[in-house]
Amino acid sequence: DSAEASPSVVFENIERCSPDCLQMLLENISGLNVDADFTVELIPEINVAVVTFIKSIDTKEFVKKCSQHKRVREFKMTARLLELTQTIKAENLPDSISTDYLTVYFESARHGGRPVSDVQLFPEENSALVTFCDHKGNA
Repeated sequence: DSAEASPSVVFENIERCSPDCLQMLLENISGLNVDADFTVELIPEINVAVVTFIKSIDTKEFVKKCSQHKRVREFKMTARLLELTQTIKAENLPDSISTDYLTVYFESARHGGRPVSDVQLFPEENSALVTFCDHKGNA
């Protein structure tokens, strides 16, 4: 079951923890290195950070460790698995973007990707719909 868990973990209520502090805290809890083993994307507008593991780990176990960690509780942050979704909308794409580029980008482990089954470009909106294969490996 954990093989189907998302490689991404959402941290909420991050406003009390600076980006550098958050990265060090994540390294301390996971025993991994930022950039080499995981990436952190901050979404300050909603006080959230999304941590995506490049290195394969048990993210369910990591979330459990975080919820019990003294510093995470002091900062009043919460951690949960990012839900796997079948389709996403990519916006603000450059005019020259191709479906091949988007397919390769969204399949990249570095970006938390998974196998892509379809990409629909909407050049007039500079957007695309990217549909992933379901997480059991079927299209």
